[in-house]
Amino acid sequence: MLKDITIKITPKMVTDAQGNEKKALVGHLGTHFDVMNKEFPLEYTQRDAVVFDVSNVKNRDIDVSDVDLSKVSSDMFVAFYTGFVEDEGYGSKKYFTEHPQLSDELIEQLLNKKISIIGVDFAGVRRGKEHTPKDQYCADRGVFIVENLCNLKSLVNLENLKINTYPMNYADMTGLPCRVIAEV
Repeated sequence: MLKDITIKITPKMVTDAQGNEKKALVGHLGTHFDVMNKEFPLEYTQRDAVVFDVSNVKNRDIDVSDVDLSKVSSDMFVAFYTGFVEDEGYGSKKYFTEHPQLSDELIEQLLNKKISIIGVDFAGVRRGKEHTPKDQYCADRGVFIVENLCNLKSLVNLENLKINTYPMNYADMTGLPCRVIAEV
């Protein structure tokens, strides 16, 4: 069974996003990954995956204690379901400025496990001034961050999950729109 976990963009969403986030242009609109100054390896297009339910984490960073890192192995796509995109809706000012975020320690643990992709159902693994430097930090270590996923709830804790990520073939951009499909 295939499940699309890519946000479907409407003209209203484009207007809302561009009114609330200066980078919400072609490369950073909707579901995309922050490639920074790197090339997305073709072998990353299909990865074994795990989706963690962290929807109960409120008013603090999502931390190592909120997930079972024993389920994570090298080369994986590791996603976090918070429900934020469904609750808030894509494109509002709050969506871009008050979204959940992963703790630095959790990100570091994921990098130490040599995963390939971090996926989130919100606007970035860190907020504000920490967003871009953390994206670059991860990219420098071969890990890409896919932002603004949806429909993750039904994928939580599934066995034998694969996630396929297909970015546009753009050059010299910091963000690449992509289609992300879960295979159960």
